[in-house]
Amino acid sequence: MTPKIALEEHFMHPDFFDYFGKTAINISPDLFGKAKEALLDFGERRIAAMDVIGVETSVLSLAGPGVQAEKRVETAVRLARKVNDYLAEQMVKQPRYGGFAHLAMQDPIEAANELERCVRDLGMQGAMINGQTGGTYLDDDRYAPFWERVSDLGAAVYIHPNNPPEQVHMYHDHPELFGPVWSWTVETATHALRLLFSGTFDRFPNARLILGHLGETLPYLLWRLDSRWEISNRGDMRLAMKPSEYFKRNIWMTTSGMCADAPLRCAIDMVGADRIMFSVDYPFEHPKEAGDWIEAAPLTEAERTLVCHQNARALLGL
Repeated sequence: MTPKIALEEHFMHPDFFDYFGKTAINISPDLFGKAKEALLDFGERRIAAMDVIGVETSVLSLAGPGVQAEKRVETAVRLARKVNDYLAEQMVKQPRYGGFAHLAMQDPIEAANELERCVRDLGMQGAMINGQTGGTYLDDDRYAPFWERVSDLGAAVYIHPNNPPEQVHMYHDHPELFGPVWSWTVETATHALRLLFSGTFDRFPNARLILGHLGETLPYLLWRLDSRWEISNRGDMRLAMKPSEYFKRNIWMTTSGMCADAPLRCAIDMVGADRIMFSVDYPFEHPKEAGDWIEAAPLTEAERTLVCHQNARALLGL
């Protein structure tokens, strides 16, 4: 069995379930909330789920949206710090856990300071950000100090799906599309493209972005992004490289929630095997399904080693 590192693996703090409840609109009422016990567990249940597929390290993150849904900035800052301290305690108790910081993006300077504290003092590997915050995306100029700190720290930022600030008309009468089936993919892929086309990766070439679900369909579209960028109504926007080239320098992808051979091969063929990292999306996906799949996937053994653990070690300093 190939050793593995998993890095979209979720937990919950008892005080954060009200925030988590905001995603109930996206999930079947018969299923929502059934993962509560698994989210709260840091002991035998979680470790057993890791052991069954050879996961040596799980990089844990708070199940979203967390304080990014909080309207009071001071409350968001205080609670983000609280949950990061809580996660750090679990990491000390169990050295097989890593961590992504939870940040109050309502205040970019405080978010940068908290990221630095979590990376330098608490031993975390970066941050997970749950989409937009108050209708503002990470390409906004107010986040320049945050990206500067991200670059200085060499920390990874994982953009996790969340709902858009409004439910647009194209989902009207189709609630099944609003959530993990489709809208989360559209929202997260668009967020990443906003960062790319706004020149964030030109201004901060050391920025490291992670996307789940094998890149939220973007590897499939890289040729077209290059081609249509040339004729788009781009105003004053300029890029130093082709759009696709940023995916080979600034963007990594995980297999979270995507256990299928064809998109895995597409992602590797488009961006390289050194960009893809194994993940489960525990407890919302089944570890054994993800583990059995990656062991049997059409990869060379060198590719499998990169995807299962070497890329994560290199990116996150594990």
